[in-house]
Amino acid sequence: MRLRSLRTAWVVAGMLLLGVPGLAAAAGDGPSPTDIAVNSVWVVLGAVLVLFMQAGFAMLEIGLSRMKNAGAVAGKIIINLSIAVLMFWATGFALAFGDGDGFLGQMGWFMNATDAAGDTNSLGLNSFMNAIGAYNIPVEAVFFFQVVFVAVSLAIVFGTMLDRTKFIGYVIFGVVFTGLIYPIVAHWTWGGGWLFQDGFLDFAGSSIVHLQGALAALMGTIILGPRIGKFRNGKAQPIPGHSIPLAMLGVIILWVGWMGFNAGSTLGAVGLNFADIAVNTNLAAAAGVIGATVASLVIFRTLDVSQMGNGAIAGLVAVTAPCAFVDPWAAVVIGLVAGLLVPPLVVLVDRMRIDDPIGCLPVHGISGIWGTLAVGLFATESRIGALPAEAGLFYGGSGHQLWVQFYGILATIGFTGACSLVVFLAIKYTIGLRVSEDEEAAGLDISEHGMYGYPEQFIEVPGAFPESTRHSAGLSSLTRPTTTPG
Repeated sequence: MRLRSLRTAWVVAGMLLLGVPGLAAAAGDGPSPTDIAVNSVWVVLGAVLVLFMQAGFAMLEIGLSRMKNAGAVAGKIIINLSIAVLMFWATGFALAFGDGDGFLGQMGWFMNATDAAGDTNSLGLNSFMNAIGAYNIPVEAVFFFQVVFVAVSLAIVFGTMLDRTKFIGYVIFGVVFTGLIYPIVAHWTWGGGWLFQDGFLDFAGSSIVHLQGALAALMGTIILGPRIGKFRNGKAQPIPGHSIPLAMLGVIILWVGWMGFNAGSTLGAVGLNFADIAVNTNLAAAAGVIGATVASLVIFRTLDVSQMGNGAIAGLVAVTAPCAFVDPWAAVVIGLVAGLLVPPLVVLVDRMRIDDPIGCLPVHGISGIWGTLAVGLFATESRIGALPAEAGLFYGGSGHQLWVQFYGILATIGFTGACSLVVFLAIKYTIGLRVSEDEEAAGLDISEHGMYGYPEQFIEVPGAFPESTRHSAGLSSLTRPTTTPG
């Protein structure tokens, strides 16, 4: 009896403690310091998860590239992450989230923020946050969360351009994309711009992040051309990656990081059901794997592991826009359709003579379009809440929301596609976008960076193998290339 009374007392005390922040918020004019702290911790944690997605992209792209280019892919990932952070700090954040007009932001350059609350309001950051019911959080937390998003979009761009792109080409395009192109489109919705005012919904970036990345990737790979040997006698030749285990590790890392990507996009924790978004995200990913597995069996007559991984990412991309606006059953349908589309679209891309080593265009492009349109089909009135939008067509909507989603996609395609085309053409006809045939044949590790990512596989490294295995491994005939550092 005494034990039960003590247990009851602890429960009541705990409930009172949990209720204090809410009472304080209700008594004041805004969120309590505790609410702001909890929300800030959640947003920063979400940003860290999204930042870790760069490791997923690295493993995925390294695994699906050839061994002689593994180090170059790693270098490309780290330089692009750095460019994204610096350029978004300098100009991108202001263009995307600064106060301005419906097309772009016009203040907040170099994240000019000293007082968190005041600057959050002066930069116009509340236009989207308030609409979804989030509390104010420090502007630095918003910046950190958004900068890792632009880094993801940039990582997508270069997935199609592996094994043949000059390192300097990555750098120049990265500066323009993260500092100008991506932020303007982000402002249209997340910065309270014209698309947001029209009712366009993209909760975490199926179009803003993934479609933009895929559009730039398409322009880049068309201008770049295919890898040597990819197309022979009018037919696509498979160029398998060197490590499926690494690629699948990348997929799983991306899957985990997506919990921050989607659920963290609530931009707060207090009073917001981010767990519901995480569940929808996982359901779509799992359904995407099943869809791609079935489609792979039908089309290729085999269980293609790389397609299974792409199915997971396709499901994640597709559910990113509607994850907060749809019921769980709809998340399953959205992910399943995205997965089913991947294998046939991979074949179609090959038939169009476009060389896409990791399946970026179907996975991030078409799935991004499908997910954005899915909002106009499956969004429920209760989940949309106070946002200036309508329920989806399958929930009694008039079809207006589907139309808004459609022309939002067209606007993104037109702007990002055209801008990316101009930038890539400028790079091609000035400093050059593609390495020479000899450099491509040698591998970008050695031609661009002076050392192989897997040196023991290509050159003789003293002590790399026991003496008893040197001859059986064929290492005695290997010599160090003259281009390696001394």
